Order: sequence, then C-alpha cells, then structure tokens
Amino acid sequence: MKRWVGVRAERLQSAGPDPTGSPARSQVVEESWRRSLAVHPRREDAAVTSILAEEELADYREAHPLARIMPVIDDLLIRPAQDSGVLVAVGDADGRLLWLGGDRTVRRRAEEMAFLEGADWSEASVGTSAPGTALATGAPVQIRGPEHFSPLAEPFSCTAIPIRDPRTGGPIGVVDLTGGEQAVGGHAMPWLRATAAAVEERLRALGPAGVPQRPRREGPPARGPGAVLSVTGRDQGVLRGGGRELTVSARHSEILVLLAAHPRGLSAEELAERLYAEPVPAVTLRAELVRLRRALDSSGMGVTLLSRPYRVEGLEVDSMTALALLVRGSHRQALGAYSGQLLPRSEAPAIAELRDELSATLREAVVGSAAVDVVLSYLALPEATDDDEAWRTALRLLPPRSPRRAAVVAHLEKLGG
Repeated sequence: MKRWVGVRAERLQSAGPDPTGSPARSQVVEESWRRSLAVHPRREDAAVTSILAEEELADYREAHPLARIMPVIDDLLIRPAQDSGVLVAVGDADGRLLWLGGDRTVRRRAEEMAFLEGADWSEASVGTSAPGTALATGAPVQIRGPEHFSPLAEPFSCTAIPIRDPRTGGPIGVVDLTGGEQAVGGHAMPWLRATAAAVEERLRALGPAGVPQRPRREGPPARGPGAVLSVTGRDQGVLRGGGRELTVSARHSEILVLLAAHPRGLSAEELAERLYAEPVPAVTLRAELVRLRRALDSSGMGVTLLSRPYRVEGLEVDSMTALALLVRGSHRQALGAYSGQLLPRSEAPAIAELRDELSATLREAVVGSAAVDVVLSYLALPEATDDDEAWRTALRLLPPRSPRRAAVVAHLEKLGG
C-alpha cells in the first residue's frame, strides 16, 4: 500500500494520465490529489494549521444553522456510533470541524492528526480527505487509508456526505464517519445518506429562522393528507392516501423513489442520468413527468410534483422508511415496513444502487441481531431463501426445544448445509 502511495504521488506530480484507466472512485481521488498538490507540493506539508480557540468555536457553533439540527444527528449518528469503532464529525461548508462524537478510542487516536473540533479539514488545509473532498466535489465520497493526501491521515478511512440548504441547494456543512474499515463498510454510505436526508428535511421544516414554516409549493395545492408509496417487494408502486389507492407505473415509481431520495430536488439532466442506462431525448423524460404530474394531481392524495428543480412533496416511501428505521436500530419496525427488494425488476441505474444498499443494510443489521424473531422475519423474505449464513444464524439463536428448529434444519439441508 505504501508503494501505491509513492507511485500515485509521482504520477500526479508529473500531471500525467493514468495509463490503467482508473475507475470512477479513483478518478475522484486522483483529481483531489491534483488539487492538493497545487497547494502542497510536498505531502508532508499537508497538516492542520488553523484551529479555532474554544470561546470562538463556541460562539461560531451556536450561530451555525446546523446547531438546531444537532439533536437529529445525535440520534441518528453520534449515539449509535459510541463504542462502534467509528468517529462522527460534523463540519461547516468550509470543512471546519464543529462537533465530534462517537467512539472515544478512535477520537483519541484521531487527535494525533489534529482531527479536532475547530480544526480546518478542507482540501486546502490537509489535502484529500472525506470531509474536504466531499465539499470540494459536492458529492458523497469514501477515502481509504493511503488514498489520503496527508501521511498523517493514512491510518484512517472515512466516508462523508455534504449537507445542503434545502432552500438554496448550496452546501451548509458536511457529516463524516472516520475510523477503520467500519467507516467505509457497507453500512457507512446508506447511514450517512439517511442522516443527510433527515437533516435536510428538518432544515426545510424549520426555515431560515428556525421557526416551523409552511412548505412552499408550486402548481396546484395539495388536496388531502400525504400519501405512502409502497415499492418494496413489487415491480409497480402502489400509492395510498386519504382512503384512496393508485397503482403507479414502473417508470413513475422509479421517478418518485428518486425524487423522494433527493429532497433538495434534481435537474432534468440529473434525473435522466439516474433513470436511463443510455442517453434518451429530453422530450422522453418531460413526457413522463407531465403524465406523472397529471396522475398525482387527479389522485387527490396530497402529493405534489414540483419543478426547477424537480422534487416531490407530501410523499413517504416505504423503502426510505425502512432505511431510516434501520439506522435508528429499530430492526423489527424496519422489517414491518419492508416487503422485499426495491422495485426488483427495475434496471434504472440509481434504483439498482438504492436497492442493493437497502438490501445489504437490512441483511447486515438482521444477521448481526441477537433477536431470533427478527432473524426469522427476515428469512420469510424471498431474498433470504438462499442465504445460508442467515439460516444458520437462526438455528444458532433458536432454543434447543423450539418447534421451529426442524423447518430451519430442513431448509439448510436443501441448501446443502
């Protein structure tokens, strides 16, 4: 790994292309290293030099918009991260760390590289790192060990995602997980995405002054209570609200899921990129959106499709509800909201990614649970049929005289176990 760093640094310093054709994630790292080298010609010079004094930090944090949202971040990230091997950091839009929490042992180790409250962890300060690079690119990012520009940060891995002002779409801060492999494991990115969505939704509700306000709407007003879209375990969504029910086409289901997953909205180009594996004429997407808006308006369920950017209001999606419950550790409730894989036949690139993330997060949470009823509920799902490890976990947790052991043993025998 050390040799990789040296070779990559030498290549970047010469500003030459990567002859291997690096994948997208490596391209993000490589471009970040280029920016870092422009500021720090020597990697050893990339280190924190700006740390706010305690009193100045306290005043700054109190006035920062994220201060009123910290209870949400504390519930979803910081408290669950205690004794987990992961440190949680919340920073401002410039990459300055404002709050730290989570695993105390990791925090003490991170202090050795000045990963401290009040420290500047922007790319301009320390080079490539998850908080600084997420803000520089405006996108979620994972940085593993030697991908860090500063040698001081190499012992750590991290995942970070920007927090955006739901009114302007601009960055308002960043949330980061730092630690060992846990910080870039299968849970990390879905965990942060769910937290970011919850934070941005709360910011939207509070408004600029922190006082709850009515959401702004475009087009026809809502004509009823919000609705719930069920998209797990089915190929077409079913929208329910106000005593009504509407089956939604597969494409419209995909659009609603993606817009619900991006509360700040998506441009037409961003939405098309996530929906279609190959480029399509702009008129194709516009026609779908016109038909979808017409269907929502006539449903009377209080769901509104807005534009510039495209976003949806008055809608809950069962897949997002299940993910949020998993993040909170409410495994039984999550299984109650989850009926199977998200739109299992959908080939939309972003839907496939969300489907895989949700399934992996659910499985990891359930198999790691010590509650036998939770594991048995998971085994009832079609996706668990061939999951040998999950079935063995159930067998281990069931009492010796449980009448359910026979069925579990029989299933394992079918699996060849």
